[in-house]
Amino acid sequence: MKRFFKPIEKECSAKKPALSPSKKDGETTETSSEENSKKDPLKFVTWNANSLLLRVKNNWPEFSNFITTFDPDVIALQFIVCSVIAWEVRMPAAGSKDAPKNHQELKDDTKASREEKLILMRALSSPPFKNYQIWWSLADSNSVFHFLLSALKYEPDGRVILAEFETFYLLNTYAPNNGWKEEENSFQRRRKWDKRIQEFVLQCSGKPLIWCGDLNVSHEEIDVSHPEFFAAAKLNGYVPPNKEDWGQPGFTIAERKRFGAILKEGRLIDAYRFLHKEKDMDCGFSWSGNPIGKYRGKRMRIDYFIVSEELKDRIIACEMQGHGIELEGFYGSDHCPVSLELSEASSDSEKKEKKNLDV
Repeated sequence: MKRFFKPIEKECSAKKPALSPSKKDGETTETSSEENSKKDPLKFVTWNANSLLLRVKNNWPEFSNFITTFDPDVIALQFIVCSVIAWEVRMPAAGSKDAPKNHQELKDDTKASREEKLILMRALSSPPFKNYQIWWSLADSNSVFHFLLSALKYEPDGRVILAEFETFYLLNTYAPNNGWKEEENSFQRRRKWDKRIQEFVLQCSGKPLIWCGDLNVSHEEIDVSHPEFFAAAKLNGYVPPNKEDWGQPGFTIAERKRFGAILKEGRLIDAYRFLHKEKDMDCGFSWSGNPIGKYRGKRMRIDYFIVSEELKDRIIACEMQGHGIELEGFYGSDHCPVSLELSEASSDSEKKEKKNLDV
């Protein structure tokens, strides 16, 4: 992450990572004026790239231009084999079995992985990405904060990265798809995931939370383009026994209820919906179905920035960066990037002054 985050590896420990290694007595650290004047990131992008390798091969110039223009402090990526705080969730980190993993290096123990690593690292070492510290996540790593602290259990697919900053936590997740059936790797897996997320947000204290990523759920009817279509969707005619599990994965009543409970009990705010109260058929969705066939033009908002209520007054903007059924701004993925901008945190004196004015 550009300018901000330097985690400390702690093997099998629940201790929170610091922003930078602790200094010994008398030791000094050189920092730039920009680092001194800006403690926390304020501009964020989350994006399910679907396949980072394919994006690098086919869509990298366009995505690079977007990053150059928007200039985010944090890029949180998710894709088929992972999540990164750029950042990536689920990409193999370097290191042998049962040995500490280097989360700044990709695994390259086969010819194919070495070739892929060469392509990816060449892209990520070029502007504008060379200014970012990359932090890969994968379940075979043993570094703290690649799991939800409530359970201290590593995610089998590397779906979680949690970073601590000066004034908040930043959680990047790639939620598992609900699937279509009452099976262990479908409904049951998603129920367990939602339960653990809920436990985490309730136990996350001390600092506000920013939670981003592909959350694989559309909370309300306003968050999908065609509510009736998605509510009635079936796979090969199969109808689950529980009516609340009927419909498109990500838009079932059961998923939406659980997500709503997480927000309510965790005192969390959907940053996009906080600013955008009305349905936007052009720019209001982050995922789009196949442009050929019955899913053409069918879209959902399943990628989010969720923030603690304490941060809502700092939200400047939260936008879907893609639009239209032709997927402009999706950069080859079926998801578009979502951005968040925050204002700087108020000082203690400013908070006190505001409190006095409110009184």
